[in-house]
Amino acid sequence: MNLFNSKILTVILLTALLLGVLYCYYTQYRTVFLQKKISPDSRSAELHCETHLFHLVAPEHLQYKQPSIVKGRTDVVSVTPWLAPVVWDGTFDSVLLDSIYKPQNISIAATVFAVGKYTMFLKDFLETAEQHFFIGFNVHVYVFTDRPNEVPQIKMAAGRQLTVRLVPNSNRWQEISARRMEIVQNLIEEKLGIHDYIFCLDVDSKFHNHWGTESLGGLVAVIHPGYYWDNRSKFPYERRPESRAYIAPGEGDFYYCGGAFGGRLQEVLLLAKTCRHNFEADAKNGIEAAWQEESHLNRYMWINKPSMVLSPEYLWQDFKSRNREIQIIRFSGVVKNYAEIRPNV
Repeated sequence: MNLFNSKILTVILLTALLLGVLYCYYTQYRTVFLQKKISPDSRSAELHCETHLFHLVAPEHLQYKQPSIVKGRTDVVSVTPWLAPVVWDGTFDSVLLDSIYKPQNISIAATVFAVGKYTMFLKDFLETAEQHFFIGFNVHVYVFTDRPNEVPQIKMAAGRQLTVRLVPNSNRWQEISARRMEIVQNLIEEKLGIHDYIFCLDVDSKFHNHWGTESLGGLVAVIHPGYYWDNRSKFPYERRPESRAYIAPGEGDFYYCGGAFGGRLQEVLLLAKTCRHNFEADAKNGIEAAWQEESHLNRYMWINKPSMVLSPEYLWQDFKSRNREIQIIRFSGVVKNYAEIRPNV
């Protein structure tokens, strides 16, 4: 009996020793792992971990308006419940922000899709971008189109360039819309080390005023102008539980635009890969989300909270009258007849 008890005690001691060694190894490995940049493939569709630290250094002796924490806009909310800024006119100082980011020599990519008759919107989009979008910074606009001969020649300032890439057309505008995430994913994987930020924008829109460094963040969302006064029960989320884009009643934060979003390349890559994967999984089950990639984007951003939220100033709708809190319109969707420009209604 004593021999048997001794063997049990020995096993217990050896097990405890082994567990101790494994724990030490795990804590050491975890420390090293967390110090490394997490690769896009290491994060699941439902997990978000911020990997970018923004060190904001202002030039010495820069003169700008004194900030205040007791004076400012009182008609809007300028921070989300997860403490991400909501950018409205009057909540930032562009002189200060530009002075912080210009020494970093950052590069901003912008994607725009002009397939079929949507090429008619390119001239206004590109010309107004030259007047208002990240002026004074390195900007590379990527135009994806099936009609490269219809891309207008636009004179671009120093440090700014345009690249035209050929993509196929489709008989359904929903398929054109859905393919955008795949194309954006492929572009980012190709250009990951070249650009710092990327914005994905709708071509049937144009700029009216400044859009610049105040919009930079890890993952950047734009509040849809059509629903921000509504209860979330009225948001056009995908409501079928069998869809990967599903958001249940009582869930969700805001309704975000599919026509304007962006951020750091690594963050947008994760978004694009996840939305593409979920869209393709839905397609295999014969499901098309209510608003295609916009539905999947809203699902993604409900779980993976954006670190920067842009107000509806950043994608208004021209057919709407301006609400009292909209002091300026920076970017807006133009009035158009969808029956004339889409391959199907």
